[in-house]
Amino acid sequence: MNSDRSVGHGPTTPAGRRSTGPAPARRALLRAGLTGAAAVGAGVSLGAVPASAAPAPAGAGRTRPRPATPGEALRELAAGNRRWRTYREQHPDESPAVRQSLTTGQHPFAVVLGCVDSRVPPELVFDQGLGDLLTVRSAGEVLDEAVLGSIAYGVLELGIPLVMVLGHQSCGAVRAAVAADESGEHLPAHIQYLADQIAPAIDRSVTGDARVDATIDANVRAVRARLAAEPDLAAQVAAGRLAVVGARYELTSQRVHRVT
Repeated sequence: MNSDRSVGHGPTTPAGRRSTGPAPARRALLRAGLTGAAAVGAGVSLGAVPASAAPAPAGAGRTRPRPATPGEALRELAAGNRRWRTYREQHPDESPAVRQSLTTGQHPFAVVLGCVDSRVPPELVFDQGLGDLLTVRSAGEVLDEAVLGSIAYGVLELGIPLVMVLGHQSCGAVRAAVAADESGEHLPAHIQYLADQIAPAIDRSVTGDARVDATIDANVRAVRARLAAEPDLAAQVAAGRLAVVGARYELTSQRVHRVT
């Protein structure tokens, strides 16, 4: 994995004007609620800046410096995956001191959008600990409003410099989408929704297992491209504060590599 390569409108006000976002007090409550910044038994001051919004102190919630740029974040993930696949895991940021520090805020350095597959937990694959990664998981890395909002929260509210779309070898969601496309059968319940979202990425230039494998990569590229085109995220990319990358985890070697 190389280290460097590189939401909708607000609600309408009663007067008919389009607001630019939540009021400051509501934003403070949102941040405090989602990060657990308010201490148990303590009152919440509506005008106060929550811990999650404040600049991260050196090493806050971590035993190592927090990566502050897209390149640094990629290098940290690459180093962690190297430890994982060579069985030299450090299991960092799990100490009692780190756990206590995280009760007042969080400063993760990367958003990882991965599959729900139980064999690909990002914190293990990248040998990271508590407070290090904001993980969002859906079958086949499928995007919906909840996923998009979760990623946007990490970037816009927590100042995360890297979003990684992480596909993986032998993805069952992709295989199901390809099989349904070929057979014309309707999948049960909400699984068809997943297949419909993945279907545009199906690579029809190959057949059999090769089609599934190629579609896994094509799906990562499509999801990455859609995220990079989101206006709020695109503005962060243009300013050099964010990178949105695609990657793939190989079950056989435990290696993560870029998908370009």
